[in-house]
Amino acid sequence: MRRLLGLTTLLALALAQSGAQLYQQNCAFCHGEAGQGRVGAYPPLAQHAPELLKSAEGRAHLLRVMLYGMQGPVRVRGQTYDGVMPAFPQLSDEQIASVLNHILVAWGNDRLLPQDHRPFTAAEVAALRASGTRLSPQQVGEARARIRTP
Repeated sequence: MRRLLGLTTLLALALAQSGAQLYQQNCAFCHGEAGQGRVGAYPPLAQHAPELLKSAEGRAHLLRVMLYGMQGPVRVRGQTYDGVMPAFPQLSDEQIASVLNHILVAWGNDRLLPQDHRPFTAAEVAALRASGTRLSPQQVGEARARIRTP
């Protein structure tokens, strides 16, 4: 199991190279260079993104946030954040998977991932795009409010 997790982490790190660049171009202004977030507006991704994956809805939520955006207050570690995240439908399926994989291995997040974690794939993103699901940023925010994390 540990070997599989190690291989999964290596694969994620390989994908993270372009994900790191995409993160800097599209996400860092709001979520911070080191995933620390912006007080009151944008939640941290460092130490928080792996917590989302530990919930049943977390993986789907991360995909939905990238494709549909998110609006509405979110509480993370006792702090409320109420910025508006834009959707990124212009990014390819591979790019969205790469950004998410970068976020999940950067800033020490790799040490916090669930044991059964598997990297996001372009096929997962493509399946959501093709599903016919169309959520508003508000609907994504409402769904996020129901996910319990520390």
